[in-house]
Amino acid sequence: MNCQVGVETAKLTTAMKNTTETTTKSYDTIKLGIDAHSKWYYVARQLDGATPQPVQKMELDGLLHFVAKQQKLAGEVHACYEAGAFGYYLHRKLESMGVNNLVVQPQDWDERGKGVKTDRIDALALCQRLDRYVRGNRKAFSVVRVPSEEEERERAISRQRGQLVRERQRLQAMGRSLLAMHGIHVTGKWWTGKTWAMIGSDAPAWVVERLKIYIKLIEPVEAEERKLTEQVQEAARDRKVPKGVGALSFEVLRREVGDWSRFNNRREVSSYTGLCPREHSSGGKRRGGSVNKSGNPRVRAMLVEMVWRMIR
Repeated sequence: MNCQVGVETAKLTTAMKNTTETTTKSYDTIKLGIDAHSKWYYVARQLDGATPQPVQKMELDGLLHFVAKQQKLAGEVHACYEAGAFGYYLHRKLESMGVNNLVVQPQDWDERGKGVKTDRIDALALCQRLDRYVRGNRKAFSVVRVPSEEEERERAISRQRGQLVRERQRLQAMGRSLLAMHGIHVTGKWWTGKTWAMIGSDAPAWVVERLKIYIKLIEPVEAEERKLTEQVQEAARDRKVPKGVGALSFEVLRREVGDWSRFNNRREVSSYTGLCPREHSSGGKRRGGSVNKSGNPRVRAMLVEMVWRMIR
């Protein structure tokens, strides 16, 4: 009997503690606009519908501690920061803490065109837009879809391959530039086959020595590029690749998009790729233009390559 009374007392104490914690929260919602950088984070805080408070500057550990304190003060904590070079580590960290975080598309937050841009101004603008978004204005900013960790891993492989391609092309262009300075114009892989034999006979000896340095850099880059290309193509072997589309192009496109089901209509697909036409209309005048290029540049480049391949 005493044991049962003890259990009931413990349950009552726990319930009273939870009720006390719930009632002591001072605010319904707290919004945090975060301007993220490699070391520092600038944070603007808004309590319910009040005016945003002055921006604070803190490191990552300080930011996470600050966010945990906000969760004790409010029923809901919302946060946002711009997508960029720092990926989704902060987003996943905040989500694991129970914060409703959004990663948003970067933009120029100088709405009035004052020509002034600072980290504090950006954080404040993010906080104000977040307040509108939470209140129901879904056009306050564009939310970026956060890929799963598996999608991010796959995409990193194809993106690294693209980086190696560009690095190899850069080194290749350096060699062509050096040869052009001596009246020798070459195309393609100048460091192999008949082209390299021609260079060895026509170019000065010291130029050949300089070119050999480029070759020492090009060959390992090209080898790693080839390995990644084969790996990406192999992943597409078990998938249904549309006719006229190469396995490499298809797989890179699939990894960039991630989940096609997230698009509700063709307009959203066009907007994501940046293939919507420009338009400038005022009064009775309307002027169209080329594509706006506001979407994913890798997807757009891949689609253009695929179209040219189909035409040829």
